[in-house]
Amino acid sequence: MSAPVATPSPSAQALREAFGADIERIAVSCGDTIVYVRRERIHDVLAWLKDSEGQEYDYLTDVTAVDYRDPERPLEVVWQLRSLRRKADLRLKVALDKSVPLEVPTCWDLWRGANWLEREVFDLFGVRFAGHPDLRRILMWEQYREGHPLRKDFPLRGRFSRAEQLRQALSANPEARYSMEELSIVEAFSDLPDEMRRRLHHGEQTGE
Repeated sequence: MSAPVATPSPSAQALREAFGADIERIAVSCGDTIVYVRRERIHDVLAWLKDSEGQEYDYLTDVTAVDYRDPERPLEVVWQLRSLRRKADLRLKVALDKSVPLEVPTCWDLWRGANWLEREVFDLFGVRFAGHPDLRRILMWEQYREGHPLRKDFPLRGRFSRAEQLRQALSANPEARYSMEELSIVEAFSDLPDEMRRRLHHGEQTGE
C-alpha cells in the first residue's frame, strides 16, 4: 500500500496567493489538505473556491466541528468541499476561541445543503451561523436547556437528572411540533403510579 500524499493540494497555494495572511496555516494529514482560514474571511474563501475557474468546489460534503479535550485549544469549525468534475477534495477550518461567543458566517447562500448541516453544528456544539435563514435545533428539542451535547465540557449524563429531563420534556407542549404517535411517552406518563408522577413533576429521582 502506498503512503498518503504529503504534498498540499494546489488549491492551498492558490488560496495563499489570493488571500495572503487570511490563510493562517496549511497542513496535510493522511493525504488530506487542511487550510486554516481567518474567521472574518471564511465566506469569501468558500465563495472563491466554489466560483473560481480551476477550483470549482461545487459540492459541500459536510459542515461539522471539533472540540478538543484540552480546554486551552480552540473549537474548530470544519468545511469539507469536493470538486465533482476534478474529483478533488479540500478541508477548511476556522479556529474559534471558546471564551467568547462562537459564530461564523453561514454558507447557505452558496450551498443550500448547508441548511441542516449548520443547524446540527449549532445544536450540538453551540456555534451560531450568522445569516442562516432558520437557525434552530435539529436533533434536540427547541426547549432543551442542558447545552450542547458534543462539547467536551458537557457532562456525560447531562446537567439534569433523568427525572428532570422527563419533566421538562412533558411540560414543553411537544404536541405543537410532533404527532401524538411520535409522543407515546405522553400517553405512557398517565399510566405511571401517582407517586412517581408527583416525583417527576418535582424533578426528583425515580430510582432509575
